[in-house]
Amino acid sequence: MKIDFTHRQTAHCENGVVANLMRYNGFDISEPMVFGIGSGLLFCYIPFLKVNHGPAITYRVMPGLIFNRFAKRTGVKVKREKFKDPHKAKQRLDENLQRNNPVGLQVGVYNLPYFPDEYRFHFNAHNLIVYGKENDNYLISDPVMEEVTQLSTSDLNKVRFAKGVYAPKGHIYYPIEFPKELVLEDAIIKGIKQTCKDMLAPIPIVGVKGIRYTAKLVRKWPKQKGVKVANHYLGQIVRMQEEIGTGGGGFRFIYGAFLQEAAEVLQKPELKSLSNEITEIGDLWRDFAVDASRIYKNRNAKTNAYHDVALQMEVIADKEEKFYKRLKKAVA
Repeated sequence: MKIDFTHRQTAHCENGVVANLMRYNGFDISEPMVFGIGSGLLFCYIPFLKVNHGPAITYRVMPGLIFNRFAKRTGVKVKREKFKDPHKAKQRLDENLQRNNPVGLQVGVYNLPYFPDEYRFHFNAHNLIVYGKENDNYLISDPVMEEVTQLSTSDLNKVRFAKGVYAPKGHIYYPIEFPKELVLEDAIIKGIKQTCKDMLAPIPIVGVKGIRYTAKLVRKWPKQKGVKVANHYLGQIVRMQEEIGTGGGGFRFIYGAFLQEAAEVLQKPELKSLSNEITEIGDLWRDFAVDASRIYKNRNAKTNAYHDVALQMEVIADKEEKFYKRLKKAVA
């Protein structure tokens, strides 16, 4: 039981699942376009949530929201189900495969045997596609991997019912209804406006204000928490940025690619210069990650090291605020 499905590697799992499922159903849509229309870009410091004993910081919207927004704005209908019973979850998966319908799954990465050890930690919002089954093995198209792979029934069940934050509960999803054609113009504008609204939100922990708020915390952590905890927390920021999904820098590169495509669709050349601008901001996020990693790996002897990386975040926040204000004006 193998569906004629084409695997394409992408930078981020949810974008990749959506783009690949859409292509299978006859709509050639890129990963950046999915991400932009789905308003995937965000920054949020979540003080009441801990991930791996560190602060929860996200550079993207909640899992599933990209697909939901993309679908709503383009006229696609999506079916989603969660399960308490692993047997029923497996049954629903097999039913779809028998109907030649590849499906998206939300899974935990800790028990994914094909992931390198350094990437196998307790994060339950990873996305992949199942496109077939051979004997006791399910055929897996994981968008962040170069090649397709397989998971045994027991391994797939384990990651589908991983415990902890964002527990997937056997989450399965797939598109069930499509428009005759994807009309992108209005969807692109709605996606851009939502991202600008989110990143310019008057909430201390969200968007550019959230970046500044986190920078203030970074300065305080060594004295408040001690160097050991401060290093762990700083490492958490970098891990959430660089290893979970594509994080701070990578998402901005994807968004820059989206604006390049949007400029052509909307015939707005100013979006191309804004594309270059957000790409340069992505480079600043990567520079921050390098400098921060030197601190928590004890390779930076400067006494004011935490102040310096906090300052980098504040510079980024200033540049992003100006960027989103200009972007909002460009599609007004």
